Amino acid sequence: MTSLSVIRKRADFLAANRGIRVARPGFVLLAHPNAGLGKRFGITVTRKIGNAVVRNRMKRRFRELLRAALPKDGLADHDHVLIGRDGGVERDFALLADELAAALSRAAAGKGDPPRRRPDRQRSRRA
Repeated sequence: MTSLSVIRKRADFLAANRGIRVARPGFVLLAHPNAGLGKRFGITVTRKIGNAVVRNRMKRRFRELLRAALPKDGLADHDHVLIGRDGGVERDFALLADELAAALSRAAAGKGDPPRRRPDRQRSRRA
């Protein structure tokens, strides 16, 4: 499978969350092996980022970035998910492209950011 596919199922997004995480100022890249389904990508932008106009603009920019970068720099047989961060929509497009290339090379080298520590729910309930 040489063309890019789009991730649409929630289960695939949740599975990508178990993969390598590389944070950049404008986005967070998740990369997770997908058992031979080719290069796939997904985009997530939460309502914390802004209204629908802002979120859709950010998703359009991310979609274009991924379509340009993944064919040559993407990891083979991996799901790539971009999570939008606050301020990502104002960032320069060329800067975002450079950050994506750096994030993909870190992911390819297996150098993800350390895993986030989840808050202990039991402790917060007792307090």
